[in-house]
Amino acid sequence: MSKVEQRLKELGITLPPSPEPRFTYIPCNRTGNLVYTSGQDARVDGKLIYEGKLGRDLTIEQGREAARVTMINCLAVLKGYLGDLDRIVKVVKVLGFVNSAPGFADQPYVINGASDLLVEVFGEAGRHARSAIGTSELPFNTPVEIEMIVEVRD
Repeated sequence: MSKVEQRLKELGITLPPSPEPRFTYIPCNRTGNLVYTSGQDARVDGKLIYEGKLGRDLTIEQGREAARVTMINCLAVLKGYLGDLDRIVKVVKVLGFVNSAPGFADQPYVINGASDLLVEVFGEAGRHARSAIGTSELPFNTPVEIEMIVEVRD
């Protein structure tokens, strides 16, 4: 078992199979030693764990949970592509979108659910540049969508 998968097990996390794209795109794309994931959401067994807008329908804690589940799905995509998460040298960038009600400005607190998980799993290699952006709508009324860039070794 890889070090990263051992750490996930210690955290009580089992990665799902890599989600299949529902439209015309690929789950991730590699150029050089960088892998970019497509945006993921907070689905478990194919169903969103929450729907709606932060600041109206959902609390910050629910948003953090959605961000954490979304990051687990990003890691599942990377596992499906790389085969071994120990090939990840470091997390370079996280881009998080938060489905936000008018006036909601706490997107960074929501996306911390994903960022905190990366540090729990990868330690210092999980620290990353990040943007947390509020948006008026997200596909399928998901509260959070996240994409990421990681540096990998062959």
